[in-house]
Amino acid sequence: MYDVIIIGGGPAGLTAGLYAARGGLKTLICEEKVFGGQIVMSYEVDNYPGFPKGISGMDLMDNFIKQAEKFGVEMNYDGVKSIEDEGKTKTVTLSSGTKLTTKTIIIAAGASPNKLNCPGEKKFTGKGVSYCATCDGAFFRGKKVAVVGGGDSAIEEALYLANLASKVYIIHRRDQLRAVKILQDRAFSNKKIEFIFNHVVKEIQGDKFVNGVLIENVQTKELSRLEVDGVFIYVGITPNTKFVEDLIKLDENGYIIVNDKMETNIPGIYAAGDIRVTPLRQVLTAAADGAIAASSAQIYIETKC
Repeated sequence: MYDVIIIGGGPAGLTAGLYAARGGLKTLICEEKVFGGQIVMSYEVDNYPGFPKGISGMDLMDNFIKQAEKFGVEMNYDGVKSIEDEGKTKTVTLSSGTKLTTKTIIIAAGASPNKLNCPGEKKFTGKGVSYCATCDGAFFRGKKVAVVGGGDSAIEEALYLANLASKVYIIHRRDQLRAVKILQDRAFSNKKIEFIFNHVVKEIQGDKFVNGVLIENVQTKELSRLEVDGVFIYVGITPNTKFVEDLIKLDENGYIIVNDKMETNIPGIYAAGDIRVTPLRQVLTAAADGAIAASSAQIYIETKC
């Protein structure tokens, strides 16, 4: 019997684990991929407080892991297949088939950016390929970058990057944007932004770091090379909520709906980080969510169990 099982070992999950274990709760974190989450792919993080010289995403998350382990958090390298609400207890079924019992659950499984799945994308992730301008934009100050996508996120991030980069190319497979009009107007009036419509990225190229992209005209099939130092990909993001969609209340985009205590619609089950409905998805906000969720879980155990 655990007091709390945390699903996901990113910033939200690790912080929740730290706070829960430090509060005396028997705590387990289940993570099927890599502890630390997506931020481990970032070459450098310079917007997390306390590291004025910056720190790599991997090193930052290594600190999170060590601190959670210091307070006795158990870590399990297994995914979660399903969860069941049984009132005062919950059952967590792992991908291996093992069933675990717990008083509370914190869902911190995150959200995954959709990939282009083109050559070079995986190779240069963290070396010029990014899915977060807020995280990595500062490293491209004065450089040329490409933004792939045409929705609100793509245009918002392109506008953000235009404050830093010398040139921003927006590559979109259609002949018009999907972003709201106010964002389009701002982007079209920005002299640093150039639009490349009716094109898709066929390959991301480079040596140690990105130095260009091979793009294809979807109408003529003509190939051309665009010299850039970075590629920011915004072709959608998918919350990792498939395993709870029949139990937890989600919004129209599949994100978990919570209140300010990180409580879901099921008593004793909480959600934190990128998997929940939130206006900002950053390490800092995910960590704050995790702390709140763990605190709420502890109060629930003390008063309801």
